[in-house]
Amino acid sequence: MLHISGIQGILLLTSLSLLTGCSTYFNQPTRTQSARLGEETTITPELRKLPAPKEKIVAAVYKFKDQTGQYKASETGGNWSTAVSQGTTNILLKALEESGWFVPIERENVSDLLNERKIIQLSSSQYQKEGINLPPLLFAGVILEGGIVSYDVNTITGGAGMRFFGTGGSSQYRQDRVTVYLRAVATKSGKILKTVYTSKTLLSQAVDAGIFRYVRFKRLLEAETGYATNEPSQMAVTEAIEKAVQALVLEGIQDGLWGVDDKLAEQAEQALAAYAREKQEMSQTDVYGARNTVEPSRLTLHPYVAAWRYHGDYATQGIRTGYGLAADVYLTRHFGLQVNAGAGTLGSDQRFNCPVSTLQGNLVYRSLPLRRITPILYAGIGMIACRAGTSPVEIKGKSHLLLNGGMGTEIALSNKVGLRTMLEYQQPMTDALDGVVSGRYYDYYLRGSAGLSFYLGRSASRQLPVRK
Repeated sequence: MLHISGIQGILLLTSLSLLTGCSTYFNQPTRTQSARLGEETTITPELRKLPAPKEKIVAAVYKFKDQTGQYKASETGGNWSTAVSQGTTNILLKALEESGWFVPIERENVSDLLNERKIIQLSSSQYQKEGINLPPLLFAGVILEGGIVSYDVNTITGGAGMRFFGTGGSSQYRQDRVTVYLRAVATKSGKILKTVYTSKTLLSQAVDAGIFRYVRFKRLLEAETGYATNEPSQMAVTEAIEKAVQALVLEGIQDGLWGVDDKLAEQAEQALAAYAREKQEMSQTDVYGARNTVEPSRLTLHPYVAAWRYHGDYATQGIRTGYGLAADVYLTRHFGLQVNAGAGTLGSDQRFNCPVSTLQGNLVYRSLPLRRITPILYAGIGMIACRAGTSPVEIKGKSHLLLNGGMGTEIALSNKVGLRTMLEYQQPMTDALDGVVSGRYYDYYLRGSAGLSFYLGRSASRQLPVRK
C-alpha cells in the first residue's frame, strides 16, 4: 500500500503549486479563444489620473524604436525573432493619448499622409477649377525621442526543489529587464527640455510536482502536475513607456515647462509629492530591486542567549545554555572590530560538565549594511577557561587559546533596535578541555545565539519606513 507520508507529500507540493499560481493553473488554455481588447498595465490608471493641463501639448513622434538590436535567446540554435516589440512608436502614441496631456500628430509615416493630401487635391481639381484647399497640418511644439536602450536577460535566476523517495516538486524562475529612455525636444530651439528613463522586469517561472514510486510489487504510481508562465515582453515594454510618459509630465510640471489647470493645483501638488517620494525610494534601490533603508550604526551592543553543543572525546554530545555580550565598533560601513564575552556550559550527558567563560576579539563583516536585513560574518581569536566560581568573570581554571568564526543575520526592527542570530564554530587549541586526551584532533563546540542589538551612533539621514 501507498505510505501516508508519500500521499501527504504529493498533496502538499501540489497544493503549494496551485496556491502560488492558481490564476494561471485554473485558466489553462484547453480551447481556442476569441479576440479581445488589449490588457491594461498597472500604470495605465495612473496615467489617466494625472491632473489636466492648462493646454494640451502638440507632440510629434518620428521614431521610437528598439535600439538594442537583440534577438530572442534560443537553446536550439539561431533565432531571428527580436527580443522586444518593434512597434514601440504605436505604444508611445497610445500612452500619450491615455495621459490626456498631449495631442499626438502623425510623423512616423508622414510621407503617406502627404501623398494622400496630394491625391485629394488632384482628384478635386478634376471637378472644381480651384480644387479643395486643405487646412494646414499641425506643427509640433515638442518632439518626443528615445527608445528601448537595453534588454538584459537572466539578471536573476534561481529555484528550489526537493524529492524524497520519488515524491517531490521544484520551482524555477528567471528575471529579465527592459530599459526605456524618453526625451522632449523643443521644436523652435532644439533644446532638450527633459530626459527620463524607466525600467521594468519580466518574470518567467515554472512550478511542478510529481510522484514516481512503487506502491506494491509490480504496481507503479506515477503522477505529475505543474505550470509555467512567461511575462509578455510587450506588456513590460508598454508599462515602462507609460511610466516614462508619467514621469515626463510630472517632471515638466515641476520644472515649469508646462502648466496645470488652476482648478487642479492641489491635485498636482499631491501627485508631485508622491512622485518625489518614489524618486527618493528609487535612489535607495539597486538594480535588483533591493532597497537601502538603514543608515548603519557605528557602535552596536548585542546581549544574547546561546545554546552550546560540545564535540569531544566522549561519544555523546550534549547541549547546554549560556549567555553573553558583544560590542561592535565599525570602522567602515562593512568592516568592524568586535569584543565578545560569553559564559556557558560544555557537557556530555552526566559524564562531562564544565562551566566555561570566553573572551574573543573578532573582525566583523556585514555585507549589506544599508539593508534592513544583512548577513554578518566574523572570525577572530580569544581564550576559553573553566570557571569554578559563582560568576562568569571569576576564572580559576586554566585558560586556552581559542579560534572562532561564525555567520548569521541581523534584522533592523527600528532605528535603535535590531535582532541578531548567529551560528558559530569555536575551536579551543587543546584536547584536554573535557579532561580526556584522545585521538589526533582537538575538542570543539558549536554555539547558536540570538539576541537584541542596540544601535548607538546611528545617523538619522536614512530611516526605516514607518509600518502602518
